[in-house]
Amino acid sequence: MPVLTDWIGRTETALDVVSPVPFAALSATLNRSTDRPAPGQVLPPLWHWLYFLPLAPQAGIGVDGHPSRGGFLPPVPQPRRMWAGSQLRFNEPLQVGDSIRRVSTIENVTEKTGRSGTLVFVKVRHELFRGEAEPQAGATPAFVEHHDIVYRDDPQPGQAAPAPVAAPPQSQWARRIDPDPVLLFRYSALTFNGHRIHYDRQYVTEVEHYPGLVVHGPLIATLLLDALRHEMNDPALASFEFRAVRPLFDTHHFFVCGQPADDGRTVALWAHDHEGNLTMQATAVLA
Repeated sequence: MPVLTDWIGRTETALDVVSPVPFAALSATLNRSTDRPAPGQVLPPLWHWLYFLPLAPQAGIGVDGHPSRGGFLPPVPQPRRMWAGSQLRFNEPLQVGDSIRRVSTIENVTEKTGRSGTLVFVKVRHELFRGEAEPQAGATPAFVEHHDIVYRDDPQPGQAAPAPVAAPPQSQWARRIDPDPVLLFRYSALTFNGHRIHYDRQYVTEVEHYPGLVVHGPLIATLLLDALRHEMNDPALASFEFRAVRPLFDTHHFFVCGQPADDGRTVALWAHDHEGNLTMQATAVLA
């Protein structure tokens, strides 16, 4: 059996171009402009997830719709995989037409055992550079993202779900989101995410035993920043981080909320379900 910590330090490099069609497609999905952006238009924060797509061959797809384990990411045996959160630091914006390079590194792999069984945490650092050329030593990336992935066992029959946490009672804005299956399908297609929990109702309810289609964590984070951009006149960001707290499903609406701090730079963001339970917690710092 492979030692998962042997994957620490592994790197992977990918090249892409900030092309206009994915930009326009996500904009339309979020009920923004359907026009194709002109060269030089700034890519909104988190929209880099439309690029460097995981183009695994169909023969290499697992039963859950994810690429088979191994390769760059360690072959963790726990069956359930979750995007638990990210931390991003922005140095300069990407623009439509840019050639871009992503250098990914496995920073850490840790294993813990708790009430719900074994948990494996994988932290990946992504550095994005403008231009296809290999960056010189010490070059500053356009931005850096740390991506937290959690693998866990399937829940045992009768196992109680974690107790919900109440969302903050007040916010400067709260936008209602109705996560219908078309929205989830379109986001899956835009990010080439084959995970069946987002579009296959029979699989998600009968195999993984969720009550409905699962709303993508990155989509919720994108909706949090989309609301911030709308409410605060599209400010530049210095950093952004989010943490998934509780899953959301297409069976009910939810809300994305924001509350600027008195310092004029920090904005608390969160999502909560139809019952007021916190589902994602985030912080944005304005440049």
